[in-house]
Amino acid sequence: MIIERDNPAGLHSTPGYHHVTTVESRRLVFLAGQCPLAADGQVVPGGLGAQTDQIVANTLTALRSAGAAPEQVVRTVIYVASSVGEELAEVWARLNDSALAPAFSTASTLLGVAALGFPEQLVELDVTAALD
Repeated sequence: MIIERDNPAGLHSTPGYHHVTTVESRRLVFLAGQCPLAADGQVVPGGLGAQTDQIVANTLTALRSAGAAPEQVVRTVIYVASSVGEELAEVWARLNDSALAPAFSTASTLLGVAALGFPEQLVELDVTAALD
């Protein structure tokens, strides 16, 4: 498998992700949106930080089940139920300080949204990985 990441000249510099990710792969893995749910199906308490940590744990578990690692992630979309820039930045920083951090060096989008699927849910992560 070949994953190439690029920031072409003429585009703005980024806080760690790449504008363009090109992949030659035999297998793609698409994860369902990873929510901040504990194994019992309940949204974890503790606010944005705790929920971000839970989506990291859930995403790592899902990737491992497919035989994938964070370094093989080629696209992420991060949804935060907030329009406050500081809260979006907090999620981005926390993700990039986690064991999942290599996943965010690729093509990535961070969105503030009005609401997510579960009551009290503040964050969700959509991930695509490429494997040999």
